[in-house]
Parts: sequence; C-alpha cells; structure tokens
Amino acid sequence: MAEEVELGKGLNIEVVKTISKLKNEPKWMTDFRIESYKTFEKMDMPNFGPKLDIDFNNIHYYKRINDKVFNNWESVRCDVKNTFDEIGIIDAEKKYLGGVTTQFESEAIYHNMLDEIKEKGIIFTDTDTALKEYPNIFKKYFNTLVKYNENKFTALNGCVWSGGSFIYIPPNTKLDRPLQSYFRINTKDMGQFERTLIIVDDNSELHYIEGCTAPTYTTDSLHAAVVEIFVGKNAKCRYTTIQNWASNIYNLVTKRAIVEENGLMEWIDGNIGAKINMKYPACILNGENARGTCISIAMADEGQIQDTGARMIHNAPNTKSNIIAKSIARHSGNATYRGTVRIKKEATNSIANIKCDTILLDETAKSDTIPKNIVLNDSSTLEHEATVSKVSDDKLFYMKTKGIDEDKAREMIIMGFIDEFRDELPMEYAVELNNLLKNRF
Repeated sequence: MAEEVELGKGLNIEVVKTISKLKNEPKWMTDFRIESYKTFEKMDMPNFGPKLDIDFNNIHYYKRINDKVFNNWESVRCDVKNTFDEIGIIDAEKKYLGGVTTQFESEAIYHNMLDEIKEKGIIFTDTDTALKEYPNIFKKYFNTLVKYNENKFTALNGCVWSGGSFIYIPPNTKLDRPLQSYFRINTKDMGQFERTLIIVDDNSELHYIEGCTAPTYTTDSLHAAVVEIFVGKNAKCRYTTIQNWASNIYNLVTKRAIVEENGLMEWIDGNIGAKINMKYPACILNGENARGTCISIAMADEGQIQDTGARMIHNAPNTKSNIIAKSIARHSGNATYRGTVRIKKEATNSIANIKCDTILLDETAKSDTIPKNIVLNDSSTLEHEATVSKVSDDKLFYMKTKGIDEDKAREMIIMGFIDEFRDELPMEYAVELNNLLKNRF
C-alpha cells in the first residue's frame, strides 16, 4: 500500500501541478487545471446569497490514504472501513444497491458493482479512473455543461478536482437497483472537490444516490463539487441526495442536467447539515416534451444557513418543470429558497409549477423566498405558491389532549410536513432521513 499523501495548506500554481502529477494525468488535464486556477484567482466571490468568510489559505486541497481503489472491504484500511460500516454503507450494499463507490478525503478508496450490472455494459467508476480508462467519452462530456469559468467555485473545482463518480448507461438499458457514492471528509481544515459525470443514453434509466458526512471540528472545511448529467431521448435519471455535513462545512455545489426529447430528470435533494449550504440543482429542458423535477427539504438549525432551491430552463416546446421546496428552521437558523425558472420564447405550451413551504419552529428562525420567474411567450403557464407557517399552540394543545406529549406531537407535525419528500425515497433512506431529523429535535 502506498504511503499517505497530504499537501500542505494553501493554494498556488505549484499545488495544482502537483495534484495533476500525483494523478499521472494527461497534459490536456494539467493545462485545464492551470487555466482554472488562473480564473479562480481573478474571480470575485458570489454577489448573491449569504456572506462567505472562507480563508482559502487555511485549507488542505489534497489528501489520499493510498493510491488504489479496492473492490473488497477487507483490503480497506481498518479505521476507514469501520467509518463506512458505522454510516451503514456496507450493509446497504449487501441489501439494496447495484454498485457502490466510497470516497475518503480526496480519492475513492472502494468501488464494487454487481456482475449483472457489469454485464449490461454499464460503466460505473470513480472519475479519475474514467479519465484514464475511457478518455474519449470522458473528454466528450467533461466541462461542457458546467464550465470552469462560471463562478469562483466552479473554477476552484476545475483546478483541484479529485474523485467523484463517472457513470455511463448505454442505450436501452434499465437498472433494477440504484448505484450509490458516499463522500467523507475526515480531516480538519480539509477541502473536498469531487467531479461527477453521468450520461444516461437514449431509452435508458438510472437511479443514483449520493451521501456525505464529516465529523465536526472547531474550524471550517470546504466542499465544492461539480455535477454534470446528460439525459438522452426518452431517458430518465433520478439523483437522490441526503446531505448531512457537519456544522463547520461550507457546502457550495454546482449541479446541472441537460434533458433531451421526452427525457426526465429528477432531483430528490435533502439538506440536513452544513454551516452554509448553497445548492440549486438545475435542469436544462433542451428537447420537446422534456421534464424536470426538484423535490427538496432543507433543515436550518442553530448557526446554519440553508440557501437552496432549483433552476429550470425551458428551451423547447411542451416542456414541464415542477419544484417542491420544503424548509424547516429553528434556533436562529435561516432556510431560504432561491430559484430561477425561465421559459424561453421558443418553449411554447410549456408548464412550470413552484411550491415553497416553510415551517418555523420558534420566534428566532428565519426564512425567505427569492424567486426569479420569467415567461417569454403567451402560450405557457407558470404558477408559484409560497407559504410560511409555525407549529401552532392550538395544534400542539389538541394533540396533547389525545395523550401525545409535546415533543412527540412536534415530531409528528414535522414528519407530516416533509411527506412529499420522504415518499420519493427508497424505504431504507426514508428511515435514515427520519432518524437524522429525530436526532435534531
């Protein structure tokens, strides 16, 4: 087993070159990283959303515990294996999943896939391996949907990206089981910058599940990922996330899908953790009758800002989008919906629905709804509904008269509030979500 490699804190051109050299990458990728770094240096922080107080010189940009990806848990370092076992990944792989990739710090450390999945010609691997083993398809799609120069954090990801998932589903292929990746930050002052690339070809279907956690430290860490998804004609992709980052993590992620004729993209997005979370999964509805959905929940507790939402861009006729955003806030937490829906002139007879519901658990909690809704033709419709409510004393009193104590009554109200989200999760993950939320009340 190779020795552990950990680069010192701070980012400069030499760090970028060292990461590429450690990975033995082709020249074009090294050049891409260098150009991304130069862009990162020039760009300002985002001019919207919460204030980001990030010291980029106090972050480790690369760490690996070895240079191999194992397909047997017994080969994984004992403490790392135990970490993923406690999270439940090993058990879920046995019972439910078609394939698993786990990333620890900057690199994937375990990957396996059922033989029946492999026999269908499906490619599922970590992104670094895909660059080496599938260079043609990798280069065809990489950095085409999310450009490195879109914002400071896509540029940062471009120069120091490491790990992530690469999935290619051939035409006319459907999976009976989901594929999952799990990302773990385990080191103080660590940055994680995975890059995920998913291609679901024509007439195919994929359910991909993403999970992520980190222990809590007194100083901040950074997670800045990029996800690019391509959904072909008559194809379907569901991307389920249950994000449970620790309260010292800045989670700043760019996720985008492009959907062709009669295709469907579904984002099922759960945001429980993080210090500041800025995430707005997007669908570009590029083909006629393409559809996009985002169903999300965001829980903002003490010291947390959940700045979340979705973006739907209608480029073609008869396209449909649906956004359901559920937010919960307490103890001065801030749960904000921020979203964009744009129906272009050529996207005639299109339909967009947005529903944002927030429940505030005390007087100190805060919530805002910040939509940007644009319709540029007369034959399309857009509906936006937003509600903010509190856990009422009357409802709690009524439930207590039925013999239910106040804590249990409050829990039941919250669980009922997020039913629309939980209903979209596989049973095992709905149970996990219930447990995560119950532990916070």
